[in-house]
Amino acid sequence: MTEFWLISAPGEKTCQQTWDNVVKKVAQYMADVLEDSRDKVQENLLANGVDLVTYITRFQWDMAKYPIKQSLKNISEIISKQASQIDCDLKARASAYNNLKGNLQNLERKNAGSLLTRSLADIVKKEDFVLDSEYLITMLVVVPKTNYADWQKTYETLAEMVVPRSTKLLFEDNDSGLFSVTLFRKAIDDFRHQARENKFMVRDFQYNEVEMKADKEEMTRLSTDKKKQFGPLVRWLKVNFSEAFIAWIHIKALRVFVESVLRYGLPVNFQAMLLQPHKKNMKKLREVLYELYKHLDSSAAIIDASMDIPGLNLSQQEYYPYVYYKVDCNLLDFKV
Repeated sequence: MTEFWLISAPGEKTCQQTWDNVVKKVAQYMADVLEDSRDKVQENLLANGVDLVTYITRFQWDMAKYPIKQSLKNISEIISKQASQIDCDLKARASAYNNLKGNLQNLERKNAGSLLTRSLADIVKKEDFVLDSEYLITMLVVVPKTNYADWQKTYETLAEMVVPRSTKLLFEDNDSGLFSVTLFRKAIDDFRHQARENKFMVRDFQYNEVEMKADKEEMTRLSTDKKKQFGPLVRWLKVNFSEAFIAWIHIKALRVFVESVLRYGLPVNFQAMLLQPHKKNMKKLREVLYELYKHLDSSAAIIDASMDIPGLNLSQQEYYPYVYYKVDCNLLDFKV
């Protein structure tokens, strides 16, 4: 169970919701970048070099980053600017990496899939074609495996001027085969129509070494660029997740203080504490806490979250006689 309750018993609004979003976005993007290694996501989501539960349970206010001699407003603004900077940097880095990844995936898709759609650059060879002929052309036809016999019997008669015994099986996948066939150029349209009538699909393909070489070089370049960007991006995500999570917990602590003062008044006389409940005992714990602190606010009940009540935690609908926040360390949309 990685849920904590941060409570205070005997605000001014902060960037709580912003940090909730930033922390979760960095964590989720870490999972997206790691792709097939998602089982390693959790070990990369650390705060100050330790796992999240350890950081929370050993939390101490960072005086260097957030000097307590400054006003609450200034501290809140410092943390808010930090959130905006991480969010902007994440958007820029994610956009660049996603564009690169998307372009590479588009090229990879062209080299996968069925013979009806995939790139043929890695399948065909120069010697499979009649090239630079004024009259002859080599065409490529996708034939279902169940129709191989029909193809061999009929391809020479699908149009006039098909070169006899010119077909050759170039490649097979699970469902179909790619055949070459040579014919006179003037018979192309008739051959294409008759082939389709017989459930043989002609691929639109022209052998061009320059274009095929350019496609291969582009895929190599994109793959290399992705590998180069991967390491620095993961390191940036690890560092900035840590920064975001640390700031998020400071915001939680700040809000507990502010709302406790607003609710209980001055001089300061309250104690903040961290509880880690077991899921099956949550209801019982609520009852115990209510009995302990109901004298602080007898009106504690379910409150509509849309009501603007000073000192009330409006990020959730439950209102208790003590100040309460949930700290959920389950930051990913899937289980790892």
